[in-house]
Amino acid sequence: MNLRELDWKPLALVPLLALAVLPFIGSASTWVTLTVAGLAMGMIIFIIASGLTLVFGLMDVLNFGHGVFIALGAFVATSVLGAMGDYTASQSLLTNLLAVFPAMVVAMLVAGAVGLAFERFIVRPVYGNHLKQILITMGGMIIGEELIKVIWGPLQIPLPLPQGMRGTVLLGDAAVERYRLLAVIVGVAVFAILLWTLTRTKIGLLIRAGVQDREMVESLGYRIRVLFIGVFVVGSALAGLGGVMWGLYQQNVVPQMGAQVNVLIFIVLIIGGLGSTTGALIGALLVGLMANYTGFLVPKAALFSNIALMMAILLWRPQGVYALSK
Repeated sequence: MNLRELDWKPLALVPLLALAVLPFIGSASTWVTLTVAGLAMGMIIFIIASGLTLVFGLMDVLNFGHGVFIALGAFVATSVLGAMGDYTASQSLLTNLLAVFPAMVVAMLVAGAVGLAFERFIVRPVYGNHLKQILITMGGMIIGEELIKVIWGPLQIPLPLPQGMRGTVLLGDAAVERYRLLAVIVGVAVFAILLWTLTRTKIGLLIRAGVQDREMVESLGYRIRVLFIGVFVVGSALAGLGGVMWGLYQQNVVPQMGAQVNVLIFIVLIIGGLGSTTGALIGALLVGLMANYTGFLVPKAALFSNIALMMAILLWRPQGVYALSK
C-alpha cells in the first residue's frame, strides 16, 4: 500500500469523534478515561473482526459462524487460566503474562484447528454462493455453541483478570485500567503484523494476486487453494485470540457470546468496507469510542448509537470508508 495512494480522510474520523464529544463530557480526565476505554474496546473488536475481514476480503466467504471461534477461544482460556492459578494470583504483571500468553496461544491453536474442519466440511461445499454460505455457517455456529455447552456446560463461567492486570494507571488526573492499555498494545501489534504480512511478504502478495487472477497464479505452480485454507485458519485463530481478550474484558464467558459479538463485528465490517483491514481498524475504533461515549452521556441510546454511526458513515460513503482491501 503506497502512502501517497492512501485516502487520509477516514483516518481523521477517530480523532474528530473524540474531540467532538470533549465539550459535552466537560472533564478532561473523564474524557481521557473514556477515550482509552473506547480505544481498548475497539482494538479487541478489531482483533475479532480482522479474521472475518481476511476471510471475506480474500476468499469472498460470508462466514456467519465466525462467532463460534470467539466463544471457543474464550472457553479454552478459562480452562488454561484455571490450571495456572499460581500465575494468575501473582501481583506481578510479568508472571500474569506467563499465564495469559499460553492461554492465547492454545486458544488460537484450538480455534484454528476447528476452523480447518469448519472450512473443509461446512464452507467448502458452498464456495461462490453467498446465500448458502450465510445459512450453512449460521447452522454451523449453532452446532458449535451446543458442543461448547456439552464440554463446558450451558452456564456462565467467570474469567477474572489476573491480579497484576487489575487496578488502574494514572495518566495525569485520569485513571486508566491496566488491562485496557494491554488490549490497545495487542491490537496495534495484530494490525501491524497483518498489514506487513499482506503487503510486504511473498505469501501476502501471492494471496492478493490469487484473488485478482487465480488461474495465472496457479499456472506459476502455486496452490491457491492451500493458501486460502491457510487464510481461513488464520482468521479462525484471530477470532479465538479475540475471544480470550473479550472474555477477560467482560470477565465472564457464555456459549452465546460469539453470536452476541457478531452484531458489532458486522457493523465494523460495513463501516470499514468489506474486505479492508485498515477500514476494519477504523470501524472498530469508532464503534468502541461511540459505545463508551454514549454509555456515559446518554445510556439509553447506547444500544442504538453504533447503528446510527453506521448509517451516518454509509450516507457519506455507501461502500464503507475503504471500499477495497488495503
